[in-house]
Amino acid sequence: MDIFDKVAKRMGPIGQHQKWSHGYFSFPKLEGEIAPHMNFRGKEHLVWSLNNYLGLANHPEVREADKQGATDFGMAYPMGARMMSGNSKYHEQMEQELAEFVGKEDAFLLNFGYQGMVSIIDCLVDRNDVIVYDAESHACIIDGLRLHMGKRFVYQHNDIESARKQLERATKLTEQSGGGILLITEGVFGMSGAQGKLKELIELKKDFDFRLLIDDAHGFGTMGPTGAGTHEEQGCIDGVDVYFGTFAKSMAGIGAFVASTQELTNYFRYNMRSQTFAKALPMPMVIGLLKRLELLKNNPELRERLWLIATTLQKGLRERGFDLGITDTMVTPVFLKGELLEATALTMDLRENYGIFCSIVVYPVIPKGLIELRLIPTAVHTLEDVQRTLDAFSEVSEKLKTGYYKEHQFSMA
Repeated sequence: MDIFDKVAKRMGPIGQHQKWSHGYFSFPKLEGEIAPHMNFRGKEHLVWSLNNYLGLANHPEVREADKQGATDFGMAYPMGARMMSGNSKYHEQMEQELAEFVGKEDAFLLNFGYQGMVSIIDCLVDRNDVIVYDAESHACIIDGLRLHMGKRFVYQHNDIESARKQLERATKLTEQSGGGILLITEGVFGMSGAQGKLKELIELKKDFDFRLLIDDAHGFGTMGPTGAGTHEEQGCIDGVDVYFGTFAKSMAGIGAFVASTQELTNYFRYNMRSQTFAKALPMPMVIGLLKRLELLKNNPELRERLWLIATTLQKGLRERGFDLGITDTMVTPVFLKGELLEATALTMDLRENYGIFCSIVVYPVIPKGLIELRLIPTAVHTLEDVQRTLDAFSEVSEKLKTGYYKEHQFSMA
């Protein structure tokens, strides 16, 4: 079969709907200044889909730092990969500040979050090692696992007894292979909003010999007394062996970092192929990230405001009978019962008639018969935004229950 013919017949679970969903449900264009209110298809919408947790995307000091970085250095500097010709004192300063902030000896900057996690896994383990991982791990972890040439075992989501059983299996294998065990979980699971059970997993080290890697993309900057992350929130900084955080969420930027011991971090510096053979983060991004980190550390009111909005939103939804699952973070999933056509009609009703834009999640990401509306609160939302959303959700939920969306479809014209 010609490979192009194969692709045409297998567009994938999401791509199969692209002819009617493109530009509306997939690849929508939100226009205007990054804010809780943006334009979608020519109309202003209240937006709950941006991971701009602390509102730093358009913070005036951030905008000025980004501008100054571009003015002083241009977008090309530094040229080349970090190891060869692309290093700078600003890259090293960022790494030092990040390591100190998250409670580790050293940190290494990565160009992208998704690529970063894939590369960490690829770099850290070999065919003799065994990986144990949470069943609801992010796609970047799954893709990293696909590169792993050794064994891997999955445990049921946040189930410590299941993790124990998989560690027992892994231990038997490594006793034969001479390899080690890497356990991977998330600090905050981005779809459900649940925290990973870091403390309980760390307790398993009393019975098993393994290292713990956490992906804290959503927890970095939002969780813990200082915002250092979910490991700070749970009081187990030392028990996390490898900490991974991204700049795409609380920092509203691009890039990521991995933090660990001095020795392991240097191992990453000299062995992570995706960084060795890739151009360094451009200087304007690094200058802007330094300002973002400064604001994150020195302005706790931003995190306090985020949590005010999140808790008010979640409390209001629960009081109105909505199912938010097991979230205990700012991520706010709203679960409804309905089929795909009802989900699309409800979402379009929210956008077209209520001016509310939020992400929709359906099968195969979640089980058939369920609809998830995923809300991401930020520090720049207002209590008025929350009230408007609560009222709108109550109305569309009632329509869903009475079968309205089975009978009424909406046009994207």
